[in-house]
Amino acid sequence: MPNGSSKQPQAQRLSKEETRALTGRYLGEFGKKLFVVLAGILLVYTIVWMATLIQNNIAKKEFIGQADRQQRTILIEATGKATVVPDVATVSMGMTAEGTTPQEAQQKNTAVMNTLVARLKALGIDAKDIQTSNYSLYQWYDYTPDGGSVFKGYKVSQNVTVKIREVGKAGDVLALSGEAGATDVSGIQFTVDEPEAYEAEARAQALEKVFQKARTLAGTLGVQLVEIVAYNEFSGGPVYPLYREAAYGLESGGPAPTIEPGSAEVTLNVSVTFEIR
Repeated sequence: MPNGSSKQPQAQRLSKEETRALTGRYLGEFGKKLFVVLAGILLVYTIVWMATLIQNNIAKKEFIGQADRQQRTILIEATGKATVVPDVATVSMGMTAEGTTPQEAQQKNTAVMNTLVARLKALGIDAKDIQTSNYSLYQWYDYTPDGGSVFKGYKVSQNVTVKIREVGKAGDVLALSGEAGATDVSGIQFTVDEPEAYEAEARAQALEKVFQKARTLAGTLGVQLVEIVAYNEFSGGPVYPLYREAAYGLESGGPAPTIEPGSAEVTLNVSVTFEIR
């Protein structure tokens, strides 16, 4: 061997049996890894598929039988009316007094209002049906052409609302207001003490019309009425006559005005929804 040289290692050659064994070992390890990866992917897809299936089944369950739950219905409307004869009248009356001082204006006002209330009670009006609805004290000015104002004194204004339960006495009440010195009378309005009875009458009439219409329509359509599934009603309320300017000419103590309460109508609209089959 020459000086300064080293011996090179010679490559080993594997036998066929060793090559097969080595190849099998590597393929076995790769196969295991590949199997694990594929199994993981398959598991993920399985979970997603199962979740989707469950969700679809839940959604499907919500809609099962929905067509059966839908009701076939018809809506019938009708109006009932009842004639109302007013049995109560209300009127507002009072007076405005003037004075150079607040005390003077109040004294004048009090004298007139006390006389008015006393006469109302003497006529048969109960104390609980006489209610003070306004009382005000304020300064009184006169306005000059140049836009200025001149202090004149004080005014006191007081009003009471009177409920007349005997409608026939309405004219007498208006007459005595002027005799007692009242200067402010607004209007007289007629009402009823118990409107519920008239509403019940109108309701019964409206419902009778509804059921007649429903039976007729069901026969025409060839269906059966099963039950009522909805009901609504609206009352327009009675409209009463209003007597205005009642104070006109009453201060002179003239004859009692003729007051006619007349009549009114209570109107009630109903709508009924029927299930049909």
